[in-house]
Amino acid sequence: MGRHNLRLGSWLIGSILLALCVAMAWIGTRWFLPVELSRSPQEFEVRPGTSLRTIAGELAAEGLVPDALSFITLARLLGREGSIKAGSYEFSGPVSAWNVLQRLTRGDVALAEITLLEGWSFKQLRKALDEHPGLRHDTAGRSEAEILAAVGATETSAEGLFFPDTYYFSKGSSDIQILKRAYHTMQRHLEQVWASRAPNLAVSSPYEALILASIIEKETGVQADRPMVSGVFHNRLRLGMRLQSDPTVIYGMGEAFDGNLKRKDLSSDHDYNTYTRAGLPPTPIALPGLASLEAAVRPAQTRALYFVSRGDGTSEFSETLADHNRAVNRYQRQR
Repeated sequence: MGRHNLRLGSWLIGSILLALCVAMAWIGTRWFLPVELSRSPQEFEVRPGTSLRTIAGELAAEGLVPDALSFITLARLLGREGSIKAGSYEFSGPVSAWNVLQRLTRGDVALAEITLLEGWSFKQLRKALDEHPGLRHDTAGRSEAEILAAVGATETSAEGLFFPDTYYFSKGSSDIQILKRAYHTMQRHLEQVWASRAPNLAVSSPYEALILASIIEKETGVQADRPMVSGVFHNRLRLGMRLQSDPTVIYGMGEAFDGNLKRKDLSSDHDYNTYTRAGLPPTPIALPGLASLEAAVRPAQTRALYFVSRGDGTSEFSETLADHNRAVNRYQRQR
């Protein structure tokens, strides 16, 4: 009897050990053994509100995990079934079910990027957003006023309100989120530069500084010239002289501009023609970068009232009209 019990006990222990070995082998192959991917990198999207069962089935169908049941079991044993985060993920193989679960519960989403360029108009900005394949195009069909309301802007024109920079986002993000970030980034920079402004400026508000910065942005791409261009415009504004800025005229012409600014264009009156109208135009004309914002509120101390392009990106500055005309003749001849 005793030997029979001993044999039975040994059989039970052996069976348990065998079962444990089988279970460990199953766990090892299903949870921790890396799976070769059919393509690399491979994208996988978790939609908001998707159940664990659906996610597991889609992972198995994509070949990212060996099977749905083992992934569900792993998630539930670890208490992670409610921790999977929505988003777009990118996997470079081979990967294991354990790796996949860790990525999904950390929210380690794949990031895309979009760069908004200095000098862009709002129309160009919208085109870049509309054409980006990684964004959800929630602004499609919306008016400018509706977009401003969506980002929380109080201004009536969207021109110049969005800070030019590179923005990173998870794939499938709304284009409205990019605009919100760019808008609030611009507001933050504008607030900071306005707080550090020089005394006795010819602009009286942050928005006027933004308008001037946008003109500076379009007038020159040379860092060293921006404060001087700003100084010229401040001098003209103080004296009541017209700014006579070609970029404002071009902006106001819109689709009518064919790439060649003619003399008649300078005399054709509209809201943005700073040859026919004194003061600043009613809105910015482009996205100004930080350097142009800073130049707008900290202009160079100069008596110059004129500048002309030298043809190499830099500008020649003059205090008198006679000197300016000579500079124009000299650089026009060179061109």
